[in-house]
Amino acid sequence: MSPTIVLISGASRGLGRGLASVYLSRPDHIVIAATRNPSDSSSKSLADLPKGKDTKLIVVKIDSKSESDAAAAVKEIEAQGIDHLDIVIANAGIAAVFPTVADLKISDFEEHIKVNVYGVVLLYQATVPLLRKSANPKWATMGSSAGWLEVSALFVLLNQLNRMSSVMYITDEFRNQHPVPNAVYAPSKAAVHWITKRINAEEEKIAAWVQEPGWVQTEGGNSSAQAFGLPEAPVLLDDSIKGMISVLDAATKESHGGKMWGYDGKQQAW
Repeated sequence: MSPTIVLISGASRGLGRGLASVYLSRPDHIVIAATRNPSDSSSKSLADLPKGKDTKLIVVKIDSKSESDAAAAVKEIEAQGIDHLDIVIANAGIAAVFPTVADLKISDFEEHIKVNVYGVVLLYQATVPLLRKSANPKWATMGSSAGWLEVSALFVLLNQLNRMSSVMYITDEFRNQHPVPNAVYAPSKAAVHWITKRINAEEEKIAAWVQEPGWVQTEGGNSSAQAFGLPEAPVLLDDSIKGMISVLDAATKESHGGKMWGYDGKQQAW
């Protein structure tokens, strides 16, 4: 039986590490963990995660700000005998600041676009030749509800909770948009959602979809929650990982391709 080969970017912590740990625990898998710095402690500790029978770990360097890292990483794994990829999860991303449009700095916008959009495109361009060689290729882009164009249901929920009054815009004009300032991260995610939908249309075999993990209790998720006046993000990491793995296992081009899926297994609107 040939192994299932999975590449995950941003794999040293948070969602990426959680996904890597599940695939590593399964038998007959090769997990390629892409991290910004393979020599740091969080990357090295990936080797300590439990492994299933005949499963191996490969750690490669991919900094999403680099225009050459993804291509170099693919050459590196090819040199180690990897001739195809079955699953690629574009997980790496940043959410550093939360301005209004009037207050956003172009330098912050450029940084988020570079990592969250260009980084995904570069990863796709580097890995797509190996994905095309898989019998059942899957590409999942880590998306975000922040990139939704209409979120009236979320607005109602947050309004009822009344926990974010200091940053929410409680006006009719915001009833179809996120009621919090997010003019840098959110549009970067909206852009990469479009790109992912397009990948699915362009590729005959590859099932490409946006995977929405929820607002998860990772370092980044909790940090953004605190910026909006919450003590922590609402979704447990284990719940998000288990749900996303179920989606990844079930996904086909016909059922999931070109769509956005929540960690709860439900299709989401754009």
